[in-house]
Amino acid sequence: MSEQATDDGPDEPDKSRPPRRRLWPWVLLMVVVLLALAAGAVSAVLAHGLSEQSSERLRIRYEVTGTAKDVTLTYSTWQGEALSTGRLTLRTLPWAGELETRGFMNGGSFVVSLGRSGGDVACSVAVDDITRRTDRASGAFATATCDGY
Repeated sequence: MSEQATDDGPDEPDKSRPPRRRLWPWVLLMVVVLLALAAGAVSAVLAHGLSEQSSERLRIRYEVTGTAKDVTLTYSTWQGEALSTGRLTLRTLPWAGELETRGFMNGGSFVVSLGRSGGDVACSVAVDDITRRTDRASGAFATATCDGY
């Protein structure tokens, strides 16, 4: 019997077919690029909207009515693009305050706090003559809150 030599080495690749390339890295790269472009577009649209809102002039009107004799008001004010808080103590009602601003961002706060003597109050906030928030409170140390206008 004759022994035939066997080659236990690796098989040689089939040279008739080109090597197969992996497709998933390219698909993943395209998904990442598309997501980055979409995020950039969304941020550009939001920045444009905020820029328009910051240059628009608005009139904000605060009002308080009621029978209370000891009232403390705390409210948002805008000077330029900076948000600050104003505070005022009243002995008689009604009261109204108005300010004009640029750079207004939704989310202001107007809080009416009653003192020890109680009574009742109603607060309202209007932006450009459109009433955005109203609230009522009665009793000692009660609070009426008009937030998020």
